[in-house]
Amino acid sequence: MTREYKSPSPAAQDEAGTIGLPSGMAGSGGLDRLVETARGYARDAAAETTRRAYAADWAHFARWCRRRGAAPLPPAPELVGLYIADLAAPGEGGTPRSVSTIERRLSGLAWTCAQRGHTLDRRDRHIATVLAGIRRRHGRPPQRKEAILADDILAMTDTLGHDLRGLRDRAILLLGYAGGLRRSEIVGLDVHRDDTPGSGGWIAIMAEGALLVLRGKTGWREVEIGRGSSQRSCPVHALERWLHFGRIDFGPVFVGTSRDGKRALDARLSDKHVARLVKRCVHAAGLRPDLPEAERVRLYSGHSLRAGLASSAEVDERHVQKHLGHASAAMTRRYQRRRDRFRVNLTKAAGL
Repeated sequence: MTREYKSPSPAAQDEAGTIGLPSGMAGSGGLDRLVETARGYARDAAAETTRRAYAADWAHFARWCRRRGAAPLPPAPELVGLYIADLAAPGEGGTPRSVSTIERRLSGLAWTCAQRGHTLDRRDRHIATVLAGIRRRHGRPPQRKEAILADDILAMTDTLGHDLRGLRDRAILLLGYAGGLRRSEIVGLDVHRDDTPGSGGWIAIMAEGALLVLRGKTGWREVEIGRGSSQRSCPVHALERWLHFGRIDFGPVFVGTSRDGKRALDARLSDKHVARLVKRCVHAAGLRPDLPEAERVRLYSGHSLRAGLASSAEVDERHVQKHLGHASAAMTRRYQRRRDRFRVNLTKAAGL
């Protein structure tokens, strides 16, 4: 099966283009080849989604500087401090940005500056003290997405049809839930190792279940997904049916389908499809009918699958931590919406 692949984004090409020979050094056939090889590695230094976000951050900062008659490079700490202050408290008609968005913007600026041979010192007092004040004044506890629990995921998959599109989306939901996967990890899967350039991982189906080898934020890891108690709830069975009827034997596991839902196409799905699928199935299944529709849409996202696995799995916390690829148990607990709170009562233990 022939697959089509996207060329690197302009932002990635621009970053890679800064890799070259030292000034004053003459090129040659062998050196020119190595420059192109190094640029290819530079393009792969960060995920495509990260590069796109950082490129958007830099474009916003550059426009902000130009409107004020300033040059974005080299990055003056005083100017960056004013920029993040404007993000937090814009003028009349502007929309204040959240603390997390401002921190992400700073990361994007630091990344882009580094790619272009400059240094942005976030510890400089003109940046650090302004950011500390923004955190103190505007910081709020993170708004966590609602966890999708076992009964919820079954109600959601029951709303899907049995055509090819329904088989695919059922496999996405069940695999994402049972694997505690991120959206990018779901759509980044290939059938085999090295099927596509920049693959996010691959699958191996066995008698006991499916083994996923994933490239995540913390590096490569293996995720074991066992078979379920019934065909209705089994993620491996759902995956097998999609691969069989979609005739997927090479390249991306999850691809688009024809308009009539009867034929698998070549293009890999975007991770945004997972978010839209979750919201659509939450609505169709009637979850949280006590909430207005707009609030329900905001409350659920692709991350609800990952939080659902962390909240539902009745096993030792260490197994959940490993399954999700977390570096610490504290991060795993942030995903658990239904923990056994107050199991340890230190008030009574202290004699009160």
